[in-house]
Amino acid sequence: MRESHLNSLKRLHQGKVRDLYAVDDQTMLIVTTDRLSAFDVILPDPIPGKGRALTEISKFWFAKTAHIVPNHLTNRDLSEVISDSQERALIIDRSLLVRRLKALPVEAVVRGYLIGSGWKDYQQTGSVCGIQLPAGLRQADQLPNPIFTPTTKAPIGTHDENITFEQVVQIVGPSLAEQIRSTAIALYEFAALYALERGIIIADTKFEFGIDEAGQLVLIDEALTPDSSRFWPVDTYQPGTSPLSFDKQFVRDYLETLDWNKRAPGPTLPTEIVQRTSEKYQEALRRLMPA
Repeated sequence: MRESHLNSLKRLHQGKVRDLYAVDDQTMLIVTTDRLSAFDVILPDPIPGKGRALTEISKFWFAKTAHIVPNHLTNRDLSEVISDSQERALIIDRSLLVRRLKALPVEAVVRGYLIGSGWKDYQQTGSVCGIQLPAGLRQADQLPNPIFTPTTKAPIGTHDENITFEQVVQIVGPSLAEQIRSTAIALYEFAALYALERGIIIADTKFEFGIDEAGQLVLIDEALTPDSSRFWPVDTYQPGTSPLSFDKQFVRDYLETLDWNKRAPGPTLPTEIVQRTSEKYQEALRRLMPA
């Protein structure tokens, strides 16, 4: 499914991967499509089964981390809001009914390993997003402690920008900024330990938070998926290299071999890349789910 089409609900927004629909003043429906974005560009080829895998993984983590922070899931059944059984069948395994909350204008990124833009930053400055790190670290090394490296929330087609914790304080205030940081790190540490037992290293991840009517911090959007995280298999992890992954880094690596300026429109993916990417999402789902 590259794009959802629901006749019974009004579409509020179409993101890089998710289509949002209004249910009522308190509730909205999130449909996770098979769209894939890389370098903030939506690619023309959907990845079969991706939306279902992301939905199942998010539901799993929302339930498993509810003791750390509340999330935006409701207890409502899809049949309550979509009466047409045929329309409902199209999205039942790729949709979430969630509370409509005020989203905060920052993304909470937590890094446990030195990779990606963090590795590039470290090579140039010895730090990541202004956080000084020990000398002599290699690519993909585990950091002494997870670090909070927030970003802005950029519109589709533009890039998120790293910001400092002090800038988060300026945006949302000191109390909420500290709550975002401590909650994001707690979520990462809890999930990373669980995933490690299932053969997955969560190298880094990003969270989005909202505020409910009582002013309480709430986890929204998705949680600890291969789209919002770097997942590495433990059995092939080797510091000093760019590890194999269960996430869309596989597609990014392929795109880096092309003569493409990383602007829309994105290039068409070969059938083999689409198939192998689909398999990686399914493998992440299988490894995370309890036996």
